[in-house]
Order: sequence, then structure tokens, then C-alpha cells
Amino acid sequence: MSGSSTAPAAQVASAASTTPIIEMAGVNKWYGEFHVLKDIDLTVRQGERIVICGPSGSGKSTMIRCINRLEEHQKGRIVVDGVELNQNLKNIEQVRREVGMVFQQFNLFPHLTVLENCTLAPIWVRKMPRAEAEEAAMEYLRRVRIPEQAKKYPGQLSGGQQQRVAIARSLCMNPKIMLFDEPTSALDPEMIKEVLETMVELAQSGMTMLVVTHEMGFAKRVADRVIFMDMGEIVEQNTPEQFFSNPKSDRTKLFLSQILHN
Repeated sequence: MSGSSTAPAAQVASAASTTPIIEMAGVNKWYGEFHVLKDIDLTVRQGERIVICGPSGSGKSTMIRCINRLEEHQKGRIVVDGVELNQNLKNIEQVRREVGMVFQQFNLFPHLTVLENCTLAPIWVRKMPRAEAEEAAMEYLRRVRIPEQAKKYPGQLSGGQQQRVAIARSLCMNPKIMLFDEPTSALDPEMIKEVLETMVELAQSGMTMLVVTHEMGFAKRVADRVIFMDMGEIVEQNTPEQFFSNPKSDRTKLFLSQILHN
């Protein structure tokens, strides 16, 4: 690679490493008496790829669902791309337009084709002309390697294919941030790899990503930072190399000893 092409890349990497796109400060959430998030402080830089892991019930999913206001925090501040998430509905709508989310369950409309699932939000929310929305949808279906499924209904697809449609559908809104809530946990083992490969390619494109997952191989391969949560708190966070080779907390060590030897 020539010197003239590496300088801009370095500048882009530098910009990605310094620009915060998500800021959580002193975030707390309760479900009744249950304190599910405790004083969460987290800053995510633009283009950063973060994997969040931890035992069931540790608050991982709740934390990322607060980032697009699927869950409401009761204390603290959450700012996404310069917009604070509060009671202002316009702020919430503005943030949701910029944040895509992929769930454990695919949440596709069974009565709509794959193409219709992908074009629904761009047409209704972004007011995109149908032809333009369909062209964009086909491009994203090619990106997740299932353009030939466009005319099929979700029930005609495998679980891995449905999850890739869900990823394409989120990308059709051209989000700045993608949230993944255990996207492979409902899949058969042979389907997990195809979804993870799609996510690896997305990460390599520079998308800001927060991924709740137990797929530690994915974390090692893709993450800039791995966060370990337990009992509603961020216990530890580090680069993948340091997180896996030199965990600091006993709780992290115990979790890794259990998950890496299963």
C-alpha cells in the first residue's frame, strides 16, 4: 500500500478513536425493587466495536436496550450522537433513527416478504421512495449474502437466514450504531457461524457496534474492547488480549473459566 493511501486511513482511525458517539454517566435502572443497572459509566467512540459478556441476569441486555430507549433508565444520563435520551419524544425518535438493533428472536413480519420487511421502515420512517428503498434493500441483502431470498417469506428461511435478514433490515435504515442482543443464541450451532461471519464483515466496514454475546471467538476476532458485567455493574473492561490473557477481577476469572471450558 502506498504512503499516500495510508495517511488518510490513519487520520480516520484517529478520528474514530476520539469521537464519543455514546455516553452513559451514572445510569441506574430498577424493575420495582430489583436494581438491574448500578451506576453505569460507559463512553463508546465512533467506529468502536464493543462486546459485552457476563452471566445471565447481569444487566447486559438491559444496558444496550437503554441506548435506544427500549428500556427507560431512572437515574443518570445517556447521550447518543449528541442527543440526550430523556422524556422528549422527538429526542427518542431521533436516536432510534440512528440506532439499529438485532434481537435474539428475529422479529420479522411473517406476512411480508424479505424485501418488504427490509423496505417497510425506510419507506414509512425515512419517507424514502419505494424504488429507492428496494434498491437499497437488495444491496444490503447482497451484503449479508442472501439476495436470492428477497421474494420469500420468513417462514421459508432457516434461522440463520432469518437473522441475516434482520441484520439487513436494520442496515436499511443506514444507522450510525448497531446493537446486537445475543443475536446467535436462538440459532442451531451450524447456523451461528454464518451470522457471525456477517457481523465480522459489518465490523470491518467501520460500523459502531455493541454486541451482547457469549461467542468469545467473535470477541477475540472483532472487539476493540470487551466489557464484563455482573449483578448490574461493569466489573471489568479491556482489550481482548488483556481481557482473556490477564483478567483482573476474580468474578471475571471465574466467568471465563466456566465459559471457555464449555
